[in-house]
Amino acid sequence: MLIFNCTQAATDFFTRVHKGKKVTPVQNPPFARIEDDAAAMVRDGIDAAQADQWLLHAAVIRRKHVLVAIHLDTRYMMFFSDMKKANVEAFLNDFCQRWMEGMFKLAMRNGVLDWVEMPTAGEQFMAFTSQFVMFKRGERSAQSHINEALWVFKDIVHESDCLPPDEYAVASFDADMNKMLRSSQVHKGEYFYPEEEMLARWLQKFCGVTDAGVAKFREQRSALMRQRY
Repeated sequence: MLIFNCTQAATDFFTRVHKGKKVTPVQNPPFARIEDDAAAMVRDGIDAAQADQWLLHAAVIRRKHVLVAIHLDTRYMMFFSDMKKANVEAFLNDFCQRWMEGMFKLAMRNGVLDWVEMPTAGEQFMAFTSQFVMFKRGERSAQSHINEALWVFKDIVHESDCLPPDEYAVASFDADMNKMLRSSQVHKGEYFYPEEEMLARWLQKFCGVTDAGVAKFREQRSALMRQRY
């Protein structure tokens, strides 16, 4: 299940007026604190690892709607530019496609694409992302990372005088952001690369890679990075 925690700006983006009434898929959250969701899931016999928490923010740049999604545990980030307001289905389609394509590209770049059984991984991924919920609440630390990335994004738009012209360009921006060192409370103050953390998580969740396999991936990635730099 995908849990999208929507800021006020994202909530406004997904809200439309129908026959004089506001209609929105964004619900009031069961808890004010996101971390309380996991405890409630465990209490109800639900595997908390089967839910992915994202923070979703919206901005208007050059009179176009831009959405930013950041995964709370890994800080993996994706930008979506020139989005149609209140179109949840279009966002979800773009979100799932970008996420999966990004993982395949990372797997190929890190030499582990042969670990991925594409039909099986794809089926599990589609089943996992078929369920979602949107809650109105924020997360201060992740929001600071979004704000930083938005500043860079706006600067690039200002220099080029336009939003990213195609999917390749905006995905390239995502890749640049996900190569940046980050820190979070989940990682106990240690620095990490969002792309590495997300691929490790993705390999385990959708490809059946074991802890030992993830450790091998990290060693292999470190070796490749030493060769490149």
